[in-house]
Amino acid sequence: MFTPRGRGPAFAAAAGLTWATAAVLRAAAPGGRARWERENHAGLTVGLYWGPAAALAGALAAGRTAPAAAFAVAAAGACGAYDDVVGAGDARRGFRAHLGALQEGEVTSGAVKLFGISAAGLVAGTLLKERPLDKVLAGVVIAGAAHFVNLVDVRPGRAAGVVLALGAPGLLRAGAAGEVSAVAVGAAAAVLPEDLSGREMLGDSGAHALGALLGTAVVAGNGRAGLLAHAAAVVAAAVYGERVSEAARSALG
Repeated sequence: MFTPRGRGPAFAAAAGLTWATAAVLRAAAPGGRARWERENHAGLTVGLYWGPAAALAGALAAGRTAPAAAFAVAAAGACGAYDDVVGAGDARRGFRAHLGALQEGEVTSGAVKLFGISAAGLVAGTLLKERPLDKVLAGVVIAGAAHFVNLVDVRPGRAAGVVLALGAPGLLRAGAAGEVSAVAVGAAAAVLPEDLSGREMLGDSGAHALGALLGTAVVAGNGRAGLLAHAAAVVAAAVYGERVSEAARSALG
């Protein structure tokens, strides 16, 4: 892995890789432009290039410091991308809707994403922590953080802004927690101008990947008490997901 150590280099690597990857994807548009375009809440056509770019950049930039973070981010981004493509046009949202469909024998792209990201979080948690309970809590935090950032991705700039706000305090930490936080902040900072302008949207791929980065940074920097507190927070956010999304939707007008 070519990314150098340190919070500053990690930030720069994540931001630079996000910009470069987005430029390549926009120029190539694998599978055709239609696959990379969506209609946003205002009825405008926006691109989906920056979400996968942030996911790939986040995985690469975090990989040297924390391989488990690279795995979690890549898996979250891939599951999100699958839902972006296969689930396009599916109006069902939230755990209840997808689990309800599963009970009726339909495996939705949202259900694949739910179980895929949960499994990836648990694998990453197992790699990052030693004690069984800590492994489980770490998995909950990583998967829950990925879900939380996706919940707030309901208007331009909301998800990237949340990642910047929640990731910034982690920059004060030393070691892996600080470096993974820097990766999350760097990728979000690169995405924010395009996202906020309404020209691009993160999509599930970018939102879940950035959330997984935040979750991994939390896991790397916390012991049992911190993991319990953060696990409780992300579980509460999942339970009250509609309220979380509504709060994000109404924030800043």
